[in-house]
Amino acid sequence: MYKVFVNDKPLFLTDEVQKETDFQLFLLESVDIKKLIVKIFQNKIQKAFLYHPDEKLIMKTLKAKIPVVKAGGGLVYNKKGEVLFIFRNGKWDLPKGGTEKKETMEETAMREVEEETGVSGLKIVKKLTKTYHVFKRNGRYKLKQTYWFEMKTNFEGTPEGQIEEGIEKVAWIKPSEIESTLENSYENIKLLFELENCE
Repeated sequence: MYKVFVNDKPLFLTDEVQKETDFQLFLLESVDIKKLIVKIFQNKIQKAFLYHPDEKLIMKTLKAKIPVVKAGGGLVYNKKGEVLFIFRNGKWDLPKGGTEKKETMEETAMREVEEETGVSGLKIVKKLTKTYHVFKRNGRYKLKQTYWFEMKTNFEGTPEGQIEEGIEKVAWIKPSEIESTLENSYENIKLLFELENCE
């Protein structure tokens, strides 16, 4: 099962039919994805399941219905075990951004972290999960597929937010403060930490 966030509300892609209780079920093959997304953005639907019988084809079927943008991002730890967060649009987020031609996802993720925060000396420790969310740009809905990597750095300087990307603050958050920071973050970022803590 995949979780795609639309306006921070979950859209579940599943190959199992469940009895409806607090959600609406749609057939992925035949659903008008744009109409469904608009309804979620308008708060007319709080939670929806998209059903497709073949799990291997679920994401492929969705991607055929909506343009996909690929991005790379980092869950970055410093020597003290603090995590690098950025603050923009009124919420705490992790540094990430779109891929450029001929870049690997690892290169994208490291470049974006450095550009958005000024933190250098990054080393990828391991690949994390991918997250999915729908956003609107120039009147069109797109699916952002973000590849996440856990990174480490010995960076000692002061992080600087990339002004042109609307980043107001960059902060190293202590492990004990991560939970309260996530209260004002996005669902796919929370999901990343939930999965990280499961390991």
